[in-house]
Amino acid sequence: MDYFKLTWKNIIRRKSRFFFTLSAIAVGIASLVTLLSLGSGLETEIRKQADVLGANLVVTPRGWCAYEQISVLTGESLPEAIPNTDVEKITAIKGLTAFPYLTQRTALRNQPVPLIGILPTRMKQFKNWRVDRGRYLLDGANVVIGSGIAGQFKLKPGDELRVRGQKFSISGILQEVGNRDDLAIYMNLATAQKLYAVGDKVSFIAVKVDDITRIDQYILEIQAVANVAVSSDKQLLKSVLAIVGSVGSALKLVAAVAILAAFFGIVNTMMTAIYERRREIGILQAIGAKKRTIFSLFLWESACYGLLGGIVGVVAGFVFSYFAAPYIGQNEFTAFLGSEQSVQLFSAGITLKSLVFSVLVSALAGVYPARQACKLSPVEAISYE
Repeated sequence: MDYFKLTWKNIIRRKSRFFFTLSAIAVGIASLVTLLSLGSGLETEIRKQADVLGANLVVTPRGWCAYEQISVLTGESLPEAIPNTDVEKITAIKGLTAFPYLTQRTALRNQPVPLIGILPTRMKQFKNWRVDRGRYLLDGANVVIGSGIAGQFKLKPGDELRVRGQKFSISGILQEVGNRDDLAIYMNLATAQKLYAVGDKVSFIAVKVDDITRIDQYILEIQAVANVAVSSDKQLLKSVLAIVGSVGSALKLVAAVAILAAFFGIVNTMMTAIYERRREIGILQAIGAKKRTIFSLFLWESACYGLLGGIVGVVAGFVFSYFAAPYIGQNEFTAFLGSEQSVQLFSAGITLKSLVFSVLVSALAGVYPARQACKLSPVEAISYE
């Protein structure tokens, strides 16, 4: 007896039922794959942005919420809360270098763009920026822009732009670095503070230390001279990943509901198949098929639903997540996706996990119907019409 041919014949016997059962499994697995794929892309981008920041310590105002911690990595607009006096006190500590940021927003052609106030010379050395076109000049009348901004808005050195009604000339365009540094306008810190009327305050401070083994000591020294919160780069990364992880867990529950619906759909399909094929089951028993053979036939049938539905769901999930990522990245909370495509069109790990999960869930759904099929007596099954 060719069990594979028999299983396949039984699966496609009712084509409409086969289609809808397969679709239910595919939708559940596609939603799971989409969330896993986007979640993996987010985590990768978070780690990448933490590396881009390049700081050993991040100094923030006390009481910042989780969203503001995330914004440190994404470059989003942040409230100004640390006065220049605290920046100077922190800078005076031996063994570290402070890089203050004032992160604001402006608009180019009615599109929001990050504007970051910096100390030009110090930041250029810290980031190791190189100028692609023009020159690196940030003063009261000039700004520099990232390559992504230049490409998006077709800007070149010498062009003018307006920020809060004031004209600025683009002195230079930075070389592409492949991260969020490409997507901002950079202005002298003092000019930005005056333009946005924030007094002498900055949003946060990135700190580079000379001796990484003295991190804890540096934290205590900074907190002793200024009323601020201090996190190491690892602490900040861990905090942000925990926030994103909790959101991801909640979203996975949504996918679990779809998979649960598919589970009961398979149970219903298999129970219906048993009632329709009682005579066939009786004939199999009459020619010597054992109960475990009947059980395995129905179990394999439900597992095949899981395998086929899983394959369709994995493909659909990766395709959807690939095309959805840029739109999701426009949301400020998930802005880690940045300007690059962070979601791979294929991931062997996610594919294997999803297919195994799909087959296991489907096989589990087939256990009860398979047991019911085994309980049929040959006489009862053959006499069924």
